[in-house]
Amino acid sequence: MKLAFVLLALSISKLALAQDGTIYPLETPKEPNAIPLGTGGVENQPASETWFRQWGDPMARNITKATLTPFLPEPGKANGTAVIVAPGGGFSWLSLGNEGWEVAEALAKQGVAAFVLKYRLNPTPEKLEDFTAWMNRPRTPAPAPADGSKAATPPPARNLNNQLQDAEAAYAMIINRAKEWGVDTKRIGMIGFSAGAGLTMHSTLHSKTMKLAFIGPIYGGMGPVEVPKNAPPMFAAIASDDFLFRGQFGVVESWFKAGIPVEFHLYQNGGHGFGLGNPNRTSNKWFDAFTHWLDVNKFLVAK
Repeated sequence: MKLAFVLLALSISKLALAQDGTIYPLETPKEPNAIPLGTGGVENQPASETWFRQWGDPMARNITKATLTPFLPEPGKANGTAVIVAPGGGFSWLSLGNEGWEVAEALAKQGVAAFVLKYRLNPTPEKLEDFTAWMNRPRTPAPAPADGSKAATPPPARNLNNQLQDAEAAYAMIINRAKEWGVDTKRIGMIGFSAGAGLTMHSTLHSKTMKLAFIGPIYGGMGPVEVPKNAPPMFAAIASDDFLFRGQFGVVESWFKAGIPVEFHLYQNGGHGFGLGNPNRTSNKWFDAFTHWLDVNKFLVAK
């Protein structure tokens, strides 16, 4: 069961017509192990969920029904720790291969019960050619601060009510089925990539029901935040050539000043969206660092 989606992602990658940024249509894959979260739909969304392939990876858009897919360790290898995995995609699509299934499988090999969260998204154009044009539209650079400082102007706040509900429903489902899945309810963490890192941070800062044991925002926004008193330890990683970095350390400084354990890795290169890694990039070692961090903090030892 745990290998099903990884094998699917690998087969799609190997059969890809080109390993480039071109967007290709992709038949909607079967997801037999995906569990509906029952959090409702998306307002003003006329389009159905569709899939595409980019950079050889399977991606989904116009998601209106959230699901949770378990990737459980082999019998006898579970250590009780669980991780909700939130892929990225600017809240307009989800990179379910390299930021979801592959990461979950890697965590399961470490004895961690991993759960890929397929959360609801903002509507995008129904036709693939219109979506492609929208993706390739010119972007206006963020305005420079009026005082001439290097700090980036923060973007307008997003409405993440749907996504937060999905994350909270995923957390509640893991709690309710903890015995079945071999999960210690005091050792549930969350890791996210890009927009998924934003959702991880948003859940940490605003959820009234989630009590995360640790978080791992990977190449997420780096701006400062107001840290809750009960905030969990944080592992953060980003590459210096990532457009989201911009020389900022705000979120790390916020955690440090709040006296909450934090580990931060700034890699020389890797760009944005590197998942488990790209060839010849220093960022390829982030997952090893993350699992070592989990081990040192006793999340990989069964209790």
